[in-house]
Amino acid sequence: MSADAAAIDHTFSALADPVRRRAVELLGQRPHRAGELAEALGVAPSVMSKHLRVLRQGGVVSEKHPDFDARVRIYTLDAAAMTGLRAWLDTAEAGWAEQLTAFRNHLRNKR
Repeated sequence: MSADAAAIDHTFSALADPVRRRAVELLGQRPHRAGELAEALGVAPSVMSKHLRVLRQGGVVSEKHPDFDARVRIYTLDAAAMTGLRAWLDTAEAGWAEQLTAFRNHLRNKR
């Protein structure tokens, strides 16, 4: 398995959970603190921490500590993971489009 394929597998795995997908939607609007995400999603802070760890490991989000307080963690989307995922989806979509075009042409030739 190539490094690109492994990265995409990690991204899909990280996005497999609905709570994590909703967190990604919120982070798409602006950066959030972990506590803000937990409150917005209605989950306990410890549960949100686990979800954020999976998203970090999947390369979907990154975490920063503001200079004023190292205990605070601010999460943002990591564009690199989404870029790789978009490239994979574009390739898959092109393959499907090619197959559907060939099928349509086959059906037209059968008439």
